[in-house]
Amino acid sequence: MVRVAGVDRTFGSGRSAVHALRDVSLDIAPGEMVALVGRSGSGKTSLLNIIGGLDAPDAGTISIGSTEVTGLDEAGLVRLRRDVVSFVFQTFGLIPVLSAAENVGVPLRLRRLPAADRERRVRLLLELVGLGEHADQRPPELSGGQQQRVAIARALAGSPQLLIADEPTGQLDSETGLGVMALIRAVVEAEGMTAIVSTHDPVMVALADRAVRLVDGRLVDG
Repeated sequence: MVRVAGVDRTFGSGRSAVHALRDVSLDIAPGEMVALVGRSGSGKTSLLNIIGGLDAPDAGTISIGSTEVTGLDEAGLVRLRRDVVSFVFQTFGLIPVLSAAENVGVPLRLRRLPAADRERRVRLLLELVGLGEHADQRPPELSGGQQQRVAIARALAGSPQLLIADEPTGQLDSETGLGVMALIRAVVEAEGMTAIVSTHDPVMVALADRAVRLVDGRLVDG
């Protein structure tokens, strides 16, 4: 499903250059949930951004299915992020003035899905993440864990092939974070998708199929 081959990424130049990724290669099978582990600054976010088409490597290639991400132009990258890959971030990124249901429905509006189909999909996803009774509440009226569940539902709205989650439990307490990680595990299985989740919590890692570790931009495990 995902193939990373010889990826390098450096920010800056000369003495101030930061080598975020060094010759990283990784294969992820369809339907697999992989935990990406590493300390802050190890290169996790850089790798996730490159896999998802938010950034480009200095060297190496990324493929998702039969699509070589590193060969896409800007229009192709937009389609990739709209139709193939979805993101969940540590900061929930919800629109404060919209209800939970309206936030989940944003990707479907962008796809111009008919209203009846959109509302049916939104209801299904909110039920899936345990928020069916909170559809009309806005983000400020929800707890942090509930907001992250809305963000997960929104990420799933377009039925992506690949879910990328960058420290999705970073702003949550341990118990809430574990619940969110277990939810990601469950929805990945329910929706039949592949997932890459960065985390530094060993309890969260245990919910993944396997873990790979980055140290100073190098993959040392997996």
